[in-house]
Amino acid sequence: MSVSAGGRHRVAVLVRDGVLPMELGLVHQLFGRARSAAGTPLYEVVSCGVAAGKVRTDADFEVHVPAGLAALRDAATVVVPASHELDERCPGAGPVPAALVAAHRRGARVASICTGAFVLAAAGLLEGRRATTHWLSADRFTAMFPSVALDPAVLYADEGDVLTSAGEAAGIDLCLHMIRRDHGAAVAGDVARRTVVPPHREGGQAQFIARPVAAPREATTGPARAWALERLHEPLTLAELAARASMSVRTFTRRFRQEAGVSPAVWLARQRVERARQLLEETDLPVERVAERSGFGTAASLRAHLQAAVGVSPSAYRATFRGPQDGPQDGPQEGVRAGAAR
Repeated sequence: MSVSAGGRHRVAVLVRDGVLPMELGLVHQLFGRARSAAGTPLYEVVSCGVAAGKVRTDADFEVHVPAGLAALRDAATVVVPASHELDERCPGAGPVPAALVAAHRRGARVASICTGAFVLAAAGLLEGRRATTHWLSADRFTAMFPSVALDPAVLYADEGDVLTSAGEAAGIDLCLHMIRRDHGAAVAGDVARRTVVPPHREGGQAQFIARPVAAPREATTGPARAWALERLHEPLTLAELAARASMSVRTFTRRFRQEAGVSPAVWLARQRVERARQLLEETDLPVERVAERSGFGTAASLRAHLQAAVGVSPSAYRATFRGPQDGPQDGPQEGVRAGAAR
């Protein structure tokens, strides 16, 4: 991992003509706000282009980038925001694909936002990998890059050292996901609170939900979800959730999927995993107590769910994001795997 002189993880944002300003800004905003417990910045974010100087955006202003492609040589992470005027006709040859390949070979993590995935694919970085892009561009992407396993329905796809996200807002989810991978849920949650965005949306969540807002006077599952979040430690049932929303189980299940993008059971399991991760990072509770307070009941159940979500045991997760703890361990120490389970 490349770091700055101050020991920070260096993130290079590759800016090209026609860049979407929101995507450029969100990378700086999110990584730039990540702090350690002592308040020390954890990332250094630098903007670069094909050459230093002015770069057109897709709005009525330009931005100045202080560095050229040489900045990618010192980056631990390279992020490619979208440029709708270039992406879908991007060549596979030239300085940008070559620089991305060189950075990746050197060990940099490479990520794209929205149609920036076209650039990664043109460079050959998505060959045989799972990826996503904006759903409106999915058909063209598949036609251009048939060897890429495109999933146009998800918010982001994590292949370890190469990550892709859907539209602009999904770039927020992807950046928070990378911060969580690097420094844990507490740091990412703090960034989300400072930025006033949802702290975590799974990459497998739908890009768009068929029924995001209910019609006037129509019941929603939102209050039931809020009620459940306050009671994750309890053995909640589908019937209880449906009753809370004053719906039949069948109607509640259908409406829940329409509004949340996943089934109630999947949603509940994800919330409990997130609660467990928070407790492992922020408390010294034994694994058995973490399991109880997050609603898994037993250490074995927690271990199975956490293993499925992030690929490690509870003690290994705690050691990674909180440092070694005293007391009995629940399994062999392992590193947190690069990509979370879908």
